[in-house]
Amino acid sequence: MSKGVVIVTGSSRGIGRACALLAAERGYDVVVNYTANAAAAEEVVAAINALGAQAVSVKGDIAEEADILDIFAAADRLGPLVGLIANAGVVSLSGRVETYTADRLHRIMNINVVGTILCAREAVKRMSTKHGGKGGAIVAISSVASVLGSPNEYVDYAASKGAVDSFVIGLAKEVATEGIRVNAVRPGMITTDIHEASGDPGRVERIRPTIPMQRIGDPEEIARAALWLLSEEASYCTGTFITASGGR
Repeated sequence: MSKGVVIVTGSSRGIGRACALLAAERGYDVVVNYTANAAAAEEVVAAINALGAQAVSVKGDIAEEADILDIFAAADRLGPLVGLIANAGVVSLSGRVETYTADRLHRIMNINVVGTILCAREAVKRMSTKHGGKGGAIVAISSVASVLGSPNEYVDYAASKGAVDSFVIGLAKEVATEGIRVNAVRPGMITTDIHEASGDPGRVERIRPTIPMQRIGDPEEIARAALWLLSEEASYCTGTFITASGGR
């Protein structure tokens, strides 16, 4: 029997994909969200079905409120919502603050911050006992950049994740008596294609020596942290952060 439905935003690849697959392994049905690569999303759905769980893929840009509503409507059709993993996020070209444009900043903040907050809003509407729900859990995928600041690379991305961290703390306290736990994972350097988006393909190898564990993390390692926070094993954790960065 399914434990309920979990939405994983940005789950056609990388950390989101790993979270979606592990959620299915742990007994959840999953809403797989993507923005462009429908084929990749359908591959995730097929893998989830092969695990014996239900899944649907929903195209949606987290920067658009109407798309977020579509994602949650798909979850409603699949079954009762018990969890949200707010993973979708973007980074821009590596550079100093004086090179940033307003368009760049609006894109990063709209997806990483506004989109995350709106997804959480919809999750609360469905899961809060105040609104007739049965409780649940929200896990935001933040970044260790929120505490490191990412100077000379993407301070704006770091700032957006700092905002996510503040939001997690506030929302956790706001809904603590309503059956909802709100936590976050702060990944460090992980093997995903987000580094290509920064326009700095050599970044991974350049950063590796600064990581105490001297290696890059895998998406599955972040997924395990996220699914622990989603589970009842973390029943007394809210407003909590797991930093998975190899000691960085």
